[in-house]
Amino acid sequence: MSKESKLAEVHTRAMFEFNRIQSAYRYERLQCLKDRRFYSVAGAQWEGDLGAQYTNKPRFEINKIHLAVIRIINQYRNNRITATFVPKDGSKDEKLTDLCCGLYRADEQRSNAIEAYDNAFEEAVGGGFGAFRLRVDYENEYDFEAEDDERKKVINIEPIYDADSCVFFDIDARRQDKSDAKSCYVLTGMSHEKFEEIYEQKPSTWQKFVHQHEHDWLTPMVVYVAEYYQVEIVNDKLISFKGADGEYVKYLESDLDEDMRAQLVATGFAQVKERKIKRRAVHKYLMSGDSILEDCGYIAGTQIPIIPVYGKRWVVDNVERCMGHVRLSADMQRLKNMQTSHLAELSNLSPRQKPVFYPEQMVGHADMWANDNVSDFPYLLINPIYDQNGQLIPQGMVGMTQPPAIPPAMAALLQITDGDMRELLGAQDQGEQMRANLSGVAVELIQQRLDGQSYIYISNFAKAIERCATVWLDIAKSVYVEPGRKLKTVNEAGEPSSVTLKTPTIDETGEFDTENDITRADFEVNVDIGASSSSKKSATVKHLMNMLPVSQDLETQQVLSSMIMLNVEGEGVGEVRDYFRQKLLKIGAVKPTPEEAQILQQQQQNQPPDPNAEFLKSSAAEAEANAAKARADTAKIIADSELIHAKTMEVLSGIDLKRAEHGLNLLKTQSEIESKQQALGALPEHNLPQVQ
Repeated sequence: MSKESKLAEVHTRAMFEFNRIQSAYRYERLQCLKDRRFYSVAGAQWEGDLGAQYTNKPRFEINKIHLAVIRIINQYRNNRITATFVPKDGSKDEKLTDLCCGLYRADEQRSNAIEAYDNAFEEAVGGGFGAFRLRVDYENEYDFEAEDDERKKVINIEPIYDADSCVFFDIDARRQDKSDAKSCYVLTGMSHEKFEEIYEQKPSTWQKFVHQHEHDWLTPMVVYVAEYYQVEIVNDKLISFKGADGEYVKYLESDLDEDMRAQLVATGFAQVKERKIKRRAVHKYLMSGDSILEDCGYIAGTQIPIIPVYGKRWVVDNVERCMGHVRLSADMQRLKNMQTSHLAELSNLSPRQKPVFYPEQMVGHADMWANDNVSDFPYLLINPIYDQNGQLIPQGMVGMTQPPAIPPAMAALLQITDGDMRELLGAQDQGEQMRANLSGVAVELIQQRLDGQSYIYISNFAKAIERCATVWLDIAKSVYVEPGRKLKTVNEAGEPSSVTLKTPTIDETGEFDTENDITRADFEVNVDIGASSSSKKSATVKHLMNMLPVSQDLETQQVLSSMIMLNVEGEGVGEVRDYFRQKLLKIGAVKPTPEEAQILQQQQQNQPPDPNAEFLKSSAAEAEANAAKARADTAKIIADSELIHAKTMEVLSGIDLKRAEHGLNLLKTQSEIESKQQALGALPEHNLPQVQ
């Protein structure tokens, strides 16, 4: 089968699948679109049959929903959601974690991701569904001097407008973040002239059935192009190389070109193993209504880079349903508009009573009566009326017109409508009624009540941010891989720095290693819902100032006061903050960056000796010498004592030896005497000498 035939088959299959998806979700997505128009487009609250009933009648809009939606949006913007990376195995690889977090913040900052986040959140709160995307693009697309292989790629986070009518995932995707989706369609509108300029063919729009143009006098003529993302399982090979030092590296055959092979061989690596594998890949196509405009091939990463955002979401009867903050209160808003318009109409029909006269009575005086409101005449005239006999008939005005009465039910309905809208929209006006003399507990309870109304939207958006960071890391492993490439990173305080990828280094065991290698990152994503940067710093300053009087330790007070100055914002305080950060670095209260650590080390090496420190050092040496002399004297005294003891023992030993010899001599003498007695014939026993 030829390439054209394969592309035609892909186009036919995609058109069939998209029509099936759009038909299944058309009603739900149309409701989302109508809700967004309801609170944001002037006149949209009268769209449909209700507006037709009020043709040629007053149609006022008392848009209370708009303010409720804006309050939720403002609350989110004051409590931004940030993503951080955590190793899956629970290890503490702080350096690689900081690298991924810093690169992610830098990509957010460079691509102005805040616009994409704000647009998606607003569409989710208003209508129920929003979305944004991640796109890989060249760092400097218009750098004509760089060769194609020298142009560096970066990851951008971009908005998707009208996501409820332009973004569709496959029907079988059930997870809220759509991580289980196998296909996705994103429709983008462009003018006919731009289409012809880019694709050099006649425009053919992709079929889009979710739209609402009532009350729009003029809409742009656009043609829709569909981006089609399809997840495929691709057969590939995993090739292993072994270096001269025993190090192993692995590459996919699809990513390994001849230049990379030559570089590996030149650096001492040799191929040792290869095996067949199956891997997940995402194929992207650009389609018009009648053909595939471009086969973009496989994109970076293994995930569909479209991030959905939901306001409230359910799956009922196998259909995904969602809504925002408008849906439930729309009917009450319509009723409020109807009542206000009807009251205005009644007031305009007959604002005051008017006299009724016969025509003959007003002849010649009509202008006087007509201009009375302007000229304010002191009196008004009418003509007398005569009977057939010419006699004057005393006749005043015939009667007075009566203004229409307001139905009693309308007054009660107005009160019910206002009460219902306060309940549905969350009684947001309570936050504006907080007085200065309220207790802290009361203020906190009111704030918790207001936070509870918007928490579901912020929580669902946190899931979208978590998915965004996960997809970003998956793409970054394929994009940020060039050894020696310098990239910008941003820390938590918003301060930029630079990092070099895949720099060779020696680890603690003395073995060769590679530093700042993002391909090794195996992280999970945590999200944090907190105040914005300025609000966080203000709150930090307040807490630190409250802690300052509590501590009595001078060093602790110095740290707290320095931290206060670090978080103070204002014009001209940048250099002051740098000064206090240096103070904290010197006493070890904050962790230095690699650059700051190097500077501190150089300062310590170049710093002249402190006289006080030298004096203390010499005093310590003298004290040590005196202590050594005292220890030597003590040892001498002990040795002398031991010598005296030894001599004493020697004398005592000599005395004992003499006693033993004397005893032996006595025994010998006694033995000789006994022998002589036996020989001479024994003498009396009492005459024998006694041996003592």
